[in-house]
Amino acid sequence: MRYMMTYDLMEATRNTNQWMGASALALASYPIFSMIPNPALNWMAAWGEVTERTFQRMVVKPDWGIRTFTCKDGKDHLVNIETVVERSFGDLIHFKVTGREPSPRKVLLVAPMSGHYATLLRSTVKSLLVDCEVYVTDWHNARDIPVSAGKFDIEDYTLYLVDFMRELGPDTHVIAVCQPAPLTLAATAYLAEQDPEAQPRSLTLIGGPIDPDATPTDVTDFGRRVTMGQLEETMIQRVGFKYPGVGRMVYPGLLQLASFMSMNTERHASAFTDQILRVARGEASEHDAHNRFYDEYLAVMDMPAEFYLSTVERIFKEREIARNVFVVDGHQVDIGKITDVAVKTVEGAKDDISAPGQCIAALDLCTGLPDSKKASHVEPDAGHYGIFAGKSWRNNIRPLVLDFIDANSRTGRKQAANKNVAAE
Repeated sequence: MRYMMTYDLMEATRNTNQWMGASALALASYPIFSMIPNPALNWMAAWGEVTERTFQRMVVKPDWGIRTFTCKDGKDHLVNIETVVERSFGDLIHFKVTGREPSPRKVLLVAPMSGHYATLLRSTVKSLLVDCEVYVTDWHNARDIPVSAGKFDIEDYTLYLVDFMRELGPDTHVIAVCQPAPLTLAATAYLAEQDPEAQPRSLTLIGGPIDPDATPTDVTDFGRRVTMGQLEETMIQRVGFKYPGVGRMVYPGLLQLASFMSMNTERHASAFTDQILRVARGEASEHDAHNRFYDEYLAVMDMPAEFYLSTVERIFKEREIARNVFVVDGHQVDIGKITDVAVKTVEGAKDDISAPGQCIAALDLCTGLPDSKKASHVEPDAGHYGIFAGKSWRNNIRPLVLDFIDANSRTGRKQAANKNVAAE
């Protein structure tokens, strides 16, 4: 129960700051103060507006915001988000463009469960909707999942992916972004052994820690520095009484956010100071660059404690995927059993989270896959976020991924998938 107190203390602190912001905004906005203009009141109202919005966004799941889509016929078509598979810890959702013929490219976009919602991939989804039928793994906030739903660790995550792939069928092309890359590779290998007919056509791994020791970063070094006992003692808490998941052990999103912010404290402090000044001068807007970025960045979700701890221990410390000794539901997965699924890795030259070398390690593990079905790409000057969003993704990486998908589709062009000879 002692961890419930710390969880509720964090929530109380967040709630207090939100209330203080709202109070400052309301007080400084009283009409009577307009009789005596005072720049301090303008600043107070601006501080209150930014503060209230900041702390309110921390507990709000962002909306996908993808409501219409302009098709090749030049008309706007509604986009309906349909739940294909519904599970306790995450759903498989489909972005259905009404009135458009289903695209032959069926893409499963595997979103990370790393403290942010799947909506972090909003721009990626938008860019793929142009040419693909897009499905996404939409993970739930652990604080909203009752204890009765049971545990959820990396083996459960892998089995969820296996079920999602089975549901979509063999004509699927899977794209895994960041954290789920090693588990998606394991899920594909699991299907190669247990249900070969359900394997996807291709697998694209973007900036994932297949072998964290290949090129160590601050993130991977952290996993080495601390013991599992230290992590469990300092990072794991019980959900408080305010949420349906009361009593569930989690790695709190607010704690994760504090870690994110501390890595670039000066940059974030400057961003919020500048935003307060813009609001005071009347230069800010609801959807300006600051709000668009921080509305998503600040929206964090709790992770199940078992998932967080098993990720650190088995993926980073023990390197079970990198050593090809990963066990799922009592079955040791052999990545070398992948013989038909084309595999492509994408890395960013300036990625300081999953540095170049960590993801391409997947190709060495696929010993049963011919070189013609292997490919890799390192994007110059791109950081971690840039390899799945932004200009680098739109202009360079996305066309390469679509070409890779076409080259390995049942009705696609017959050409070598490995354009840049990744396996040399």
